[in-house]
Amino acid sequence: MRFNLECIEKIHNPSINLPNYDIQSVKEETKKNPIWIHFGVGNIFRGYIARLQEDLLNNDQSIKGIIACETFDYEIIEKIYKPYDNLTMLATLAANKEPKYQVIASVCDAINIKDDNEFNILKNHFKNKSLQMVSLTITEKGYSLQNMNNDYLP
Repeated sequence: MRFNLECIEKIHNPSINLPNYDIQSVKEETKKNPIWIHFGVGNIFRGYIARLQEDLLNNDQSIKGIIACETFDYEIIEKIYKPYDNLTMLATLAANKEPKYQVIASVCDAINIKDDNEFNILKNHFKNKSLQMVSLTITEKGYSLQNMNNDYLP
């Protein structure tokens, strides 16, 4: 089974927590009037930060998701986000060793700023008065300013 928006409608497994909101309307509203843009969209973002927004959506405390942007590892957008409709299957191992599964659908768009069209979309999001927050996740790769020859990276 391919993991995308179409397939999650077919999941009938009680051990997998599914979004209890209209994913498509949240995506549309987020793209039209974004409130949150996040840079650095790897595992920390998907497993923690996006899950927090997922909780807000599931508890009717928000009607919008997150716009994910990548400035370093461009393949993450093309290979991990877009082919799977920006969905994540979060698996956590509880203290009792029982795994918990949750579909994270709070990422409503994934932007690769290397692409000029997508960068223009991002610029328009920043011009939108609805934008409330911009956040960043940085890991050890982001701390490197110089290569092995002590030349500054571009």
